[in-house]
Amino acid sequence: MIYQNKHKFKSFLLLAALMLVAAIKGYAQTPAFTYTQYMDNLTPLNPAYSLLDKAASVSSLARKEWVGIDGAPTTFLLNANIPFSDINAATGIIIFNDNFAVEHQTEVNAYFAKAIQLGQTDFLAVSMNAGIRNYTAYYSQLDSNDPEFRNDIRQDKPNIGFGVMYYTDTYYIGISAPELTITSLGTASVQNNNNFVNHYYIAGAFITGAPDDDIKLKPAFLVSYAKGTTTTADVSAIVILKDILGIGFDYRTSNQAAGIITLNVDSFHIGYSYQFNTASNDLGGFNIPTHEVTISYRFGAGAANPKLL
Repeated sequence: MIYQNKHKFKSFLLLAALMLVAAIKGYAQTPAFTYTQYMDNLTPLNPAYSLLDKAASVSSLARKEWVGIDGAPTTFLLNANIPFSDINAATGIIIFNDNFAVEHQTEVNAYFAKAIQLGQTDFLAVSMNAGIRNYTAYYSQLDSNDPEFRNDIRQDKPNIGFGVMYYTDTYYIGISAPELTITSLGTASVQNNNNFVNHYYIAGAFITGAPDDDIKLKPAFLVSYAKGTTTTADVSAIVILKDILGIGFDYRTSNQAAGIITLNVDSFHIGYSYQFNTASNDLGGFNIPTHEVTISYRFGAGAANPKLL
């Protein structure tokens, strides 16, 4: 058992390292949308991840970037998941709201995920999601006398996406494109070139130790790409004590780092991260933090068992 865990861990690290090297070579300052605590709830980026939990759940995330700057990005995420364990499937909904200065985006997606069993603990899962995006930009609030910003914009566009994930009881790795916009969304904005285009993600995580170990380690990574930008990557590690308290660290190749703390109490999962810039030329360096809070509740069959992966 110990040899198998070490072998799986080495394979996972090798694959993660290859992906991260490719990501660092393609660094850009404006990546696809990501959040710091992706390793505990990847469903908004890859709905196939919902199959890792046999319990129903509701998860929320609030993220406030660049605290202290007017119009700074504010993001809210909500996803609910209902499993169908007898057929290795799950369905749910994802609600996304993002505000940045005068621009606002709201997105609602429903998804269905299905897994096939490849071995005793090995599964291959696929997911499909579909929904709608609403984009509004109140450009007239900037300067109503400027013809470039005279008219506000309100648009609704359909969205589709997919995800693929291979997982076991100790690790997962997947690729997804949850936002494949059929037509363009937004005009005349820097945001139009970055946030409202096709998004692609590769993610993975591994948890070490036996189920009854008091200390476990959970390394994870997330590689993200959007058309018009090059690739960025997150790499993180969390130490989990007695399946209750988690303390970790995250580094992003856009010169950002974060401290993470999580708490599992009964059916609740609570997480907080403090993200800051590490480069002195990035909006004042360490003085522009980002706060992120997550709250999840699990219920139904399987909720009594802690979800660590």
